[in-house]
Amino acid sequence: MGCPATIISGQTLRGTPLDEEQTVEDEKLWEDDGSGDYEGWHCVRTDPFPCPAPGCTFVAAHMTAAHLVLVWEERDDPNLLWHAQRALEVGRNPRVVSYERSFGPSASYYAWEAAGRPVHGVRGKV
Repeated sequence: MGCPATIISGQTLRGTPLDEEQTVEDEKLWEDDGSGDYEGWHCVRTDPFPCPAPGCTFVAAHMTAAHLVLVWEERDDPNLLWHAQRALEVGRNPRVVSYERSFGPSASYYAWEAAGRPVHGVRGKV
């Protein structure tokens, strides 16, 4: 799943400054610890959109982080609804659906958040 990516000096993502330009080759993407079975949890399905990391060919059909479908246990979780609203604002046609393993690897939104919200192609201070 590794994809080359470039980190641009002086940019900020969610309040984390990036100090210098650095190319990340075959970056190992973050993974959930895998202890949960998320089938039947909820996720946000969207129109397909490409991974924003330069050179990456991954195309998502759900709200993802590091190529993992983000899932929430409750359909009306405020964070799920916030992300669905954000996807609507950028024209991705979001729909809240029940997660199925056939959608691909998944991660609990809260496990992703606890891991520091890793994003493909972007690292914190380098």
